[in-house]
This record gives sequence, structure tokens and C-alpha cells, in this order.
Amino acid sequence: MADEAIERVRVWLLARNPEVSTIGWDEDLIDSRLIDSLDFPQLLFLLEDLAGQELELTVENVTGFRTLRGIRDKVLAGVTGGVGHE
Repeated sequence: MADEAIERVRVWLLARNPEVSTIGWDEDLIDSRLIDSLDFPQLLFLLEDLAGQELELTVENVTGFRTLRGIRDKVLAGVTGGVGHE
């Protein structure tokens, strides 16, 4: 389930950044400008939809939103039925 969820996140990011063809697991989504402060709430809504529940932003997990690997391993791992690794 986690792999399907992260693929939906990847597709969402690519749709918003048509000049980008690939996104690496450890690419910083903020530093590379794939998401900005206006996109972040939309990303959070997508992740909550995929998780089927509200996600709590904490000091501990907020850095997990910076990469696809972080989203998979830190944000969605506990709520999508486990972590699927590449």
C-alpha cells in the first residue's frame, strides 16, 4: 500500500512540475522547488486522503515531508499498512 501511495504522490508532484521528468527518493522537494508554501497544504490533503486519516504535524515528523523516502518512511509508514521499500 505504501508503494501505491508514494506513486500517487510522485504523479501529483510531476503533474505540478511538467518540466521535471523524474524525482529521486532523496531529492529535497522544497529545495528543488517541487513544492512551495502554497503547495504544502495540498500535499498534506493528498497524504491525508491516502492515509485515510488526519496527519499530525510534529517537530519529529515535519522533516519527513521533504523527500519521497521521508514521506514513505516517516509520514505514511504507520498509516498505510506498513512500509514498502524499493
